[in-house]
Amino acid sequence: MSVDQMAHYQRKLAYEMDSWDLYIALNEGQAITIVDGRSEAAFADEHIPGALNLPHKEICFNSTQMLDKSQLYVCYCDGIGCNASTKTALKLLTLGFDVRELIGGLDWWKRDGYATDGKKAQIGTKINCGC
Repeated sequence: MSVDQMAHYQRKLAYEMDSWDLYIALNEGQAITIVDGRSEAAFADEHIPGALNLPHKEICFNSTQMLDKSQLYVCYCDGIGCNASTKTALKLLTLGFDVRELIGGLDWWKRDGYATDGKKAQIGTKINCGC
């Protein structure tokens, strides 16, 4: 067993989650805020239900001061060809938020069969968090 390799995978899991992990956490009522780091137009077209649109280019102290720092913020974008989720997570982290990146973004959320909201919403498994 490689200790370095094990540490690598542990670090990865500490900073990322996949759509299944997010879905389960939301249904369990965990204190999570989903953050879409894409533009307002992209968010309006389609997004994960309940997500907050916070374009990464606009993230600063003023745009986040209404957010609760006791929450976990799961950041996403279009998918593996987009790095807005990474930029969003990095900016929120520098402002003192607990963040994770949703691997695969909206693309993998939809591939896993979960519903979306917006103008181009897709039918799929809905989140039942009991909120």
